[in-house]
Amino acid sequence: MWRVGVGAIVQSAPSDEELLLRLQRGEPAALDLLVRRYERELFGYLCRYLNDDELAEDVFQNTFLQVFLKIDQYEPGRAARPWLYAIATHQAIDALRRLQRRRDRAGLWEERMGDDEAAVCGWDLVAADETDGPLDLLERAEQRTLVRQAVANLPPLLRSVVLLVYFQGLKYHEAAEVLGIPIGTVKSRLHAALKKLLEACSAFDAPRHSAQQPADPLRVPWPRPRSAAAASSPL
Repeated sequence: MWRVGVGAIVQSAPSDEELLLRLQRGEPAALDLLVRRYERELFGYLCRYLNDDELAEDVFQNTFLQVFLKIDQYEPGRAARPWLYAIATHQAIDALRRLQRRRDRAGLWEERMGDDEAAVCGWDLVAADETDGPLDLLERAEQRTLVRQAVANLPPLLRSVVLLVYFQGLKYHEAAEVLGIPIGTVKSRLHAALKKLLEACSAFDAPRHSAQQPADPLRVPWPRPRSAAAASSPL
């Protein structure tokens, strides 16, 4: 697609959908463009979903291998982003199942669940103010760690909707398409997930504030659903 610039005609970047159609027509360069375009966004999602950056890298590569192998299944006019996320999510679920089977056979599954280094992709969910002092920065770091651990401890069905909606910026109907569930189920799972997250933070804050005032779980700065543009930027 071409557009007129100031004093020149320049070529505008093709949409994700156009790249998928080009790949269908046998243009492998379109896949390279898609990989570069989604490298940070989709890899970040997989890293949070899997809590393992090496496994996330493998799943990311497998995702675009599946895109190449299943490109004939892409329907023209279908939104590309939810389609890509659906493939990535299915690949992540399969990877976790394979990993669990291997861990079970080796008797090491409990070891992985207790590994403090499992959450290798930290989320900078609480932006630090330039005027914050050392104690403020320490409290914010504790809150980031708390949120990361709380989300990682959610059941997979709840964690997936939180990651897609609150961290990747997908709309409810897009998350529903990715997960293959009704929009109402997305909303109910989000409600259940946030309830568990607030309970986790309330339990964390209670000992620290018992001598002062009852803990207020809403003081924890939970991320709001992000726009698609913001979701593609690093956290």
